[in-house]
Amino acid sequence: MKIVVIGGTGLIGTTVVRVLTERGHDTVAAAPSTGVNTYTGEGVAQAVSGADVVVDVSNSPTLDDAALEFFRAAETNLLRAEADAEVGHHVALSVVGTAELALQSGYFAAKLAQEKLIAEGPVPYTIVHATQFFEFVDTLADSATVDGSVRMPPAYFQPMAAADVAEGVARAALDAPVNGIVEIGGPHAVLLPDLIRTALTARGDTRPVIADPDAQYWGVDLGERTLVPGPAARLSTTRFEDWLLRSATTR
Repeated sequence: MKIVVIGGTGLIGTTVVRVLTERGHDTVAAAPSTGVNTYTGEGVAQAVSGADVVVDVSNSPTLDDAALEFFRAAETNLLRAEADAEVGHHVALSVVGTAELALQSGYFAAKLAQEKLIAEGPVPYTIVHATQFFEFVDTLADSATVDGSVRMPPAYFQPMAAADVAEGVARAALDAPVNGIVEIGGPHAVLLPDLIRTALTARGDTRPVIADPDAQYWGVDLGERTLVPGPAARLSTTRFEDWLLRSATTR
């Protein structure tokens, strides 16, 4: 089976390409660096020609209102090329809680618009909603640091390793289209401040972590379980503590 991975040179895409290749599929990494630009349309038709499945794990270069223009243009170009090439399955990576987050965030409103284009488009599809990645926990802590303290809302989330996200996306690519959303997440839900505190302690970072009901998550007010997947989610097995130990040995 020929599978084209849009964003195939990034954090998730690289692993998706490797996993699918190891399973015997003709897998192609497509990105601007390989001459494929979904935003401008450059190289898209050629890239998806003959593909059975197209996996889109690309992301907007900005995480604000400008993301809407990117996702609209990129998804329109990609879906049009896939329809012309008679691609049988479009898989896209998105985020658990997108619909609720979109009410306050321009970036998540753009992701929701992307999902709408896919759902109303001409290609059978699966949208994979993933939870936050372990790899972004340090960045999250930095974004929430005020006067030397990390202030996080006491809300639950269920993060997972990027490698497990890629595995979930690869699985969706090999399954039949569901014409809907599949959720994936980490092994268990934990309060944001608790996990951030664990991460900082492991790194020797002495910043105090404060559970603040008025704090926001990337500028968004969270409900208690906005970031937690539903009961039908496919859960990975990698625990955050084990991931921390492994990542420490590679530093």
